[in-house]
Order: sequence, then structure tokens, then C-alpha cells
Amino acid sequence: MPDQDVRLQHLKVWLDEQLSALFLNNGWGAVPPATLTAASSDASFRRYFRWEGEGRSFIVMDAPPPQENCKPFVDIAELLRISEINVPEIFAQDLERGFLLLNDLGNKTFLDVINDHNGDKLFDDAIKALLAFQQLPMIAPLPSYDAALLRRELELFPEWYVRRHLGIELDEQQQAQWQRVSDLLIDSALAQPKVLVHRDFMPRNLMLSIPNPGVLDFQDAVYGPVTYDITCLFKDAFLSWPEERVRQWLAQYWKSARRLAIPVQPEFEDFLRASDLMGVQRHLKVIGIFARICHRDGKPRYLADVPRFLSYIEAVLARRPELSELGELFASLPEPVEAQA
Repeated sequence: MPDQDVRLQHLKVWLDEQLSALFLNNGWGAVPPATLTAASSDASFRRYFRWEGEGRSFIVMDAPPPQENCKPFVDIAELLRISEINVPEIFAQDLERGFLLLNDLGNKTFLDVINDHNGDKLFDDAIKALLAFQQLPMIAPLPSYDAALLRRELELFPEWYVRRHLGIELDEQQQAQWQRVSDLLIDSALAQPKVLVHRDFMPRNLMLSIPNPGVLDFQDAVYGPVTYDITCLFKDAFLSWPEERVRQWLAQYWKSARRLAIPVQPEFEDFLRASDLMGVQRHLKVIGIFARICHRDGKPRYLADVPRFLSYIEAVLARRPELSELGELFASLPEPVEAQA
């Protein structure tokens, strides 16, 4: 029997035990007949299921050790709930086996519903949640987005996209270009003021909820560059927006952050440059991750969004001459072949 099916059997036994205790403790009567259906999965090894019965619903997270660790999710959820950010409430946990029972924040993500007409309202809600996130004191024992982490992320691009996906080795000149570009991006990130960083603050991790939004997938939070999350929000893996509209949203965020004494750059143009360079670092990382997910994990579908990230980078290259060497490096690489499943 496949390992996932064995885990699902164990999960169902655990869930029955936890629901019995939860219903008893809350005076809800007997646990009703219910369904357990797949809620979502992502690029990691985590899976989510939705339990529904007689008007109640819960989310069950299956995060198999050793690939996944639930403890950061539990710890950061508590930190965020104290600050009244709408994150899942944890009703039961088994960290050793990687099981969590959570309240249900709904079945619609921002990605499911956002469009040209409601984008301003939804992003306004997202910006307010992010501002609350960034006002949290940096007292939790979280890692920092340091030079080593930034470089490890950047190296995913030559390791997995260039070497594994394109099938080439960078020559000495290309290696030198890559190192200079990496140094520039890392130095820019480290020069930024630090705040709490979600690391995946994007529409697919924001739930249409009351209060809006419900925030998910925060378990990899770190202390790092102030522009990281707001850049991530508008340069998404699955949808793109006109550059001028993104600039307006960035200005809205920057003005609000300044009013709230969040340590954004004092000049808007400096903020935009920092956001551009931060975005390039993230986009290169994501391209590498998508190639790794294809070739290591057998999930080729994510490669379909690589052109979107290349487009984001090319837009920045057109206005940031300091990144000209990255443009030269891109021009020297072959066109990618179609990924094989």
C-alpha cells in the first residue's frame, strides 16, 4: 500500500479521536456523519483535507516527517493570533506524526476570486494584514534572512534550472557574471531594514474570509527585508498585473507603512529599487524551485509558470542598468526544452 494511503488511514483514526474530544469539550453533542475530502496540496509534501458534517467543517493538515515540520506552523500561528491576524486556530496537534486539526477559513483563496474589478479591495485587505504582520515585535526565535540563506536560494537557479533543466554548465565567464549578480542582490537585501517576513505572502495563501484575509502557509517566516512580502504579493506565480497598477499598489503600501513607522525606505524611488532587486532574487529562487520540483519530485506542472517569472525579471532588467550582467547571462542561455513528466 502506498505510504500516503497508510498515512491517511492513521490520520483518520487520529482525527476521529480528536473530534470526539473536541465535540465533548465544547458541548456539541455526538460527532455527526461527515465527509473527508482533499482540500488542497502544494509544492511541498503537505496535504490538506476538509472534514464536513452537519454544518461544521475543519481542516486537517498532513505534514509527513521528516520532510515537513509542523512546529514552526504552530508557534507562528500563536504569535499571529495574539496580534489578531486571521490565521487558523489549532484545535489538536500531533507534531511527532505531523497531524494538525484546524478551523476552516473557507474554500476560496484570493487567487480563486481576484479580478480587475475587485483587485483594489482585496489587495487593500491584504496590505492591511501585511502591515499588522510587519508591526509585530521581532522577539520570537525565528531565523534571519541572512547572506547564507539568500545565497542558498539563489544557487537553486544555476543548480536546478540551468544545470538540470537546461542541461548546461556555466562557463568561467558566466560563473563570474552570476557571482557578481548574486552579490549585488544579496547586498541589496541585507541593506534593507528588517521586519517579520511571511515569505509566501501571495494570493493563493490568502483566504477570502471574515475578517479578510485568512492567512496561510506562514510556517517559513523569518526576519528579513521589508520589501520582500509586498513584492511577493504583486509578483505572483499564477497571475500578473500591469506594471503601472502594481506601482500604485506599492505606493499605497509604502505610504501606509510610513504612517505606521514600519521601516520602509524614506524615499519611494529607493523603495521601488529595493523591491525590484528583492523581486529578482525571489524570482530566480522560484524558477530553481520549480525546476527542482519537476526533476526531483516528478511534478512538472509548475514549469508552466517559469515564463511568468522570467517576464518579471526582464521588466526589471529594462529599468535597472545595474543588473545588465544578468541580462547578458540570460541572453547566453539556450531556450528551455519542454519538461518531461
